[in-house]
Amino acid sequence: MTYLRTAVWGPAEFVGLPPARLVRKGVLVAVAAASAIFGTALLGAWTGRTALADGEAGLAVVGALVVYLVCAGAGRALVGVTALLGVCFALQTPQAAAGVVLAERGRVRSVMVTSVEARQSAGADADGRWLCSVTDRVGVPPGTRIWRGCDGSIRPGDALAVVYDPQQRVPPRGVAGPGPLRGLAPWGAALLVAGVTAVVRSYRLPGHCEAA
Repeated sequence: MTYLRTAVWGPAEFVGLPPARLVRKGVLVAVAAASAIFGTALLGAWTGRTALADGEAGLAVVGALVVYLVCAGAGRALVGVTALLGVCFALQTPQAAAGVVLAERGRVRSVMVTSVEARQSAGADADGRWLCSVTDRVGVPPGTRIWRGCDGSIRPGDALAVVYDPQQRVPPRGVAGPGPLRGLAPWGAALLVAGVTAVVRSYRLPGHCEAA
């Protein structure tokens, strides 16, 4: 049972609260991983490098974090949870990074709606969203589809406010909606908690040797 507990959840060979230096190490590792995942996506969105902007580099960072935790002796369950949360976080970063870019250098413009349709999923409007196709001569390519700020009350020919990137490195989106990091924050917080816990529980007493 002791072996299983150690292998699944980590040895955690300390009494009482974990040492402060161990917690600091866990925070440093988790923050560095989360920052690298989001930072690469933001750099890709800002510079237009697709390999970074689409989250592939973030997934590579998650892989490196998993390797580090395994080498550190973290419990398998915590490594798995951290990996899953890391992948979810990395997949959410491209949209958030694009939102940050638009918030920093985007320009707001009123465009004309050409068509409106309910977003379909398995033959039904599952999430209640509507899609507006818009067109404009500046910054918004013809056929662009916007869901932020689009609803069933909008008709073709109406005006819709969108924010677009003058350098056209990220797609335009509707002005209405939450902040760019609002949806990403819970995933980042969960990743930090899992990463810190995995590092802290990987601690072994100096000179400890496991029986063969």
